[in-house]
Amino acid sequence: MNKMKIVVAASAAALTALSPIALEIMAPTKKVEGGYVNHPSDPGGETNKGITKKVAIEYGYTGPMKSIPDAVVNSIYYQGYLVKPGFVPLIDLDPAVTTELFDTSVNMGPARPSRFFQQSLNEVCPTMKLKVDGQVGPATVAGFRSCQRILLCRAILPRLDAKQLAEYDRLIAANAKLKVFRNGWVNLRIGNVPLEKCA
Repeated sequence: MNKMKIVVAASAAALTALSPIALEIMAPTKKVEGGYVNHPSDPGGETNKGITKKVAIEYGYTGPMKSIPDAVVNSIYYQGYLVKPGFVPLIDLDPAVTTELFDTSVNMGPARPSRFFQQSLNEVCPTMKLKVDGQVGPATVAGFRSCQRILLCRAILPRLDAKQLAEYDRLIAANAKLKVFRNGWVNLRIGNVPLEKCA
């Protein structure tokens, strides 16, 4: 089955097949991302609800970005930003941390927040020696699970935000045109998951 058929099949059932908690995790990001944009300073180009045209094509969507269906967005969100980076097992372990990882993935791709997560685990759990490879697999999930009592969501969320903020500043230093987005990024993406959501 080709990728287009996979996206179309997945999108048809996306709203009903996704767990309510997955939809809850995705909803704030979709709201923040808003609708269609094609800002000249954004290297992502045409984007709608945080999905760049390049990513949409990778997942088989070839229609106009201005009218990408919500079901296709949900499917790409789920497959590209929860399943592919390995975040799905984290949903039941800690929805707040998963929400932060998902949102950052949509904003800057899944490899960076995956590395941020592994780095944060190594920092918070003194016995943790995870390989920081940007791949959240069984070892990362097992490490998070075994260390969760000392890790606590309240320790990891600020570290994820700090690394995300540092990455924004690094990106702006490398491409000054991105400075126009900094206030929005900081206001909408740093501290966007309140510590009160931690279990």
